[in-house]
Amino acid sequence: PPAWDRATRPPPSPLQPAGLPLAPCRSFSNNKIQVELDESSGVAMMKFKSPPVNSLSLEFLTEFSISLEKLENDRACRGVIITSALPKIFSSGLDITEMCGKSMEHYAEFWRAVQELWLRLYGSNMVTVAAVNGSSPAGGCLVALSCDYRIMAENPKFSIGLNEAQLGIVAPFWFKDTFVNAVGHRIAERSLQLGSLHPAPEAHKLGLVDELVPEEKLLEKAAAVMAQWLALPDHARQLTKTMMRKAVLDRLVAHREEDIKNFITFISKESIQKSLRMYMEMLKKKK
Repeated sequence: PPAWDRATRPPPSPLQPAGLPLAPCRSFSNNKIQVELDESSGVAMMKFKSPPVNSLSLEFLTEFSISLEKLENDRACRGVIITSALPKIFSSGLDITEMCGKSMEHYAEFWRAVQELWLRLYGSNMVTVAAVNGSSPAGGCLVALSCDYRIMAENPKFSIGLNEAQLGIVAPFWFKDTFVNAVGHRIAERSLQLGSLHPAPEAHKLGLVDELVPEEKLLEKAAAVMAQWLALPDHARQLTKTMMRKAVLDRLVAHREEDIKNFITFISKESIQKSLRMYMEMLKKKK
């Protein structure tokens, strides 16, 4: 695995008893994602920092996959808490500019990166906890859904859901499978057809998120949940997770190239390009 950058913590404060060493903390940071690994607990904190809305661009997706791979290959790391460094937004989902007016080769590269991220996150051996500290539509919702546990800030202004239908896009089968596995078939079917975004209290009621906590307690709660999951032997938890998720992961692996072709055919249709352009215009006006 690529070497980590070493980062030292600040010197001990005068209040700290002498002789008690601080746990080593390793961090690496790139343009879009910041990661810190606490070696004493084996828990990494991954924060999205791609203003204004943490949209999943090709660069973001690539950095995300590389960061996950580094953690996965690091024996000191057993779990990762995923959150946003930006207030009010977890991730706005796939970057529409990557899907509008680009070449077929670009669409293929972009979609492969989306697949890669999901395969890595959904199939991760680590315990993955999403601390959803803001709205999380579409691809942002998929990132949260791919984690083992989802905690969301208790704010009715924050919403989460796979709202692709609102943009005239169809959520791919593996988005759908991940959603169905979290909330059940009926809720997923209705929500996907309507492209619903569910406010936090409703998302909790539907089982889309596991828990709601006040915003200021979000990371504290994520750490407590992580400790609970890490109290189990890793191998038993990992084998159980594989057993539960393998069929869904295998389905994409078996149909990966076909899925890329379907995406390119769909996204390059003039009617779809037109609705994406209209949506981008609408976003510009909102600014």
